[in-house]
Amino acid sequence: MYIGGTGKPGLHHLLWEVVDNAVDEATNGYASHIDVILHKDGRSITVTDNGRGIPVDKHPTKKIPTLEVILTTLHAGGKFDSSNYITSGGLHGVGASVVNALSEELVATVKRDGATWEQRFERGKPVTTLKKISSSTRGTGTCIFFRPDADIFETVDFDAGIIAENLETKTYLNGALRIAFKNEATGEKYEYHHEGGIEEFLAHKVAEARIRPVHLDPFVLRQEAMQDGARVEVTLQWSESPRETLHSYVNGIPTPDGGTHEQGLKNAIRSAVRSYMDTHDLLPKKLEISAEDIREGVVGIVNLFMVDPQFQGQTKEKLNNPEIKGIVSSAVRLELEQFLNRHPSTGDAIATRVVQAAKARHASRAAATKVRRKTSVSHRLNLPGKLADCASTTPEDSELFIVEGDSAGGSAKQGRERATQAILPLRGKVLNAEQATLKKVMDNKELSNVVQALGCGIGDQLDLGKLRYHKVILLMDADSDGHHISTLLLTFLYRYMKPLIEEGFVFIAQPPLYRIDAAKQTYWALDDEDRERIMAEIRKRNKSTKIELQRFKGLGEMMPQTLKDTTLDPEKRRLLQVTIPDAERLITEQTISQLMGKDASARFEFIMNNVDEVEDLDV
Repeated sequence: MYIGGTGKPGLHHLLWEVVDNAVDEATNGYASHIDVILHKDGRSITVTDNGRGIPVDKHPTKKIPTLEVILTTLHAGGKFDSSNYITSGGLHGVGASVVNALSEELVATVKRDGATWEQRFERGKPVTTLKKISSSTRGTGTCIFFRPDADIFETVDFDAGIIAENLETKTYLNGALRIAFKNEATGEKYEYHHEGGIEEFLAHKVAEARIRPVHLDPFVLRQEAMQDGARVEVTLQWSESPRETLHSYVNGIPTPDGGTHEQGLKNAIRSAVRSYMDTHDLLPKKLEISAEDIREGVVGIVNLFMVDPQFQGQTKEKLNNPEIKGIVSSAVRLELEQFLNRHPSTGDAIATRVVQAAKARHASRAAATKVRRKTSVSHRLNLPGKLADCASTTPEDSELFIVEGDSAGGSAKQGRERATQAILPLRGKVLNAEQATLKKVMDNKELSNVVQALGCGIGDQLDLGKLRYHKVILLMDADSDGHHISTLLLTFLYRYMKPLIEEGFVFIAQPPLYRIDAAKQTYWALDDEDRERIMAEIRKRNKSTKIELQRFKGLGEMMPQTLKDTTLDPEKRRLLQVTIPDAERLITEQTISQLMGKDASARFEFIMNNVDEVEDLDV
């Protein structure tokens, strides 16, 4: 309930709770530095700050050390008292105690009042009393070591990349804060400090997304002493991107689902830009401008600090305080309108961008009202010779299977549903698009065939309105060569036709590797693990059942009917949709660049770091 689940996000949420407590000390002026260490086992972490240190004196009502109360009791945090924290990422006072309850081991070390204190816990319960381990201590601060409980979480292996990205974000949102991160498994050390704050953060986000801004000087607002003690930081910049990208935070905590502060910002943007365009007569006659047109291409960051945030859920993904929408909207609208009037070249550039967005939207709507069909000319001319096209001319109903090899292509052509399923066989492994120029990509016959079959263009010329199939399915053998070909095709689609992935048109087929016959029934296993699971279930029902096992060397071995029943038939097949989660876009970019790029050293390092995990080697 408090961390959102027992998967990977829930595991990392434990760390965010501990780090956010340390960041609260920094946000309120009590700390300046945080150290985070991912230990060699990859499953335990230490977070240290130079704040005031958790109190160690006796709790006035519970008569045990306050440290123990905070770490073992829900709603016992010190954040309810505004004299302790002006603004805080915490809400319910449950973070530290939840981390403790979900950890096999937790050790709290506190430097305070010239002494060092320590107490140990296991699964939320104290196993030692609070002990003074030094009486001659300089400085103050809190150190929390914890190891998540393997009996609770699906995995207890932390992801260093996710940790590093999150920690750096904290320093963008708190310009005076320094965070050091060490990964003991690799020996890597990072020091994060961004005095430029959210302005620097915005520049980082724009560069990371590889989008071109339409004006150079971003709008920046730091508004303090607002209603109810709230203060807000906002920065905005319009770009050529076809979508708006807003990153919102409350007291340094990311709110991926937005909330009232983000809605207030959106309202302010709409009002200020429309007012500027009306004042300077920049609205073309008879052109309807929507709020979406005004915000298209904007990249923005809003970081709100307030005393009593009310979130939707303990994981703090959405702010619910209704009064905040008006407070943020009023503060931003006036300042943004004045900014546009003081910088007319910027205001005019934004207005031009808004008009372009509105015209494009109207053109798109007009096109959508026509019956979209693949004409007989587009259906037959400039299509690859090996393409076995489908009869349907409706993209929403049409599927393209990109198949490995002519033999598998032959089986797929015979087993397909000719009305809606098209087959394009590829010969061998395609070009690695990450190491090639666009000219080389288009000169490559296999990749050129893919582009021609899809019909929507490539790169900057890509138009999803011309896409001939709304399911593009990679159908490869269930072996290492098949996986490699899938990876090469995904690299090509990611680098040159990414909108297909972003709009959910790309899938990977899951053909079986094994056929299992037992007691007049047939089962299909995706891989070795799936095979063992199915065989164990069969033996559990009847130990004496005779089991016959067949391993497919490739799709070409399958009879057309078998391929249809297991992989082509929409009612029976298993498809894996290819997506790029927003939270993992940077990791995706880094992974493709490192593992598929020209620099072999990154691949060598990856192999050396993961060699111990390899069970089977296909040479």
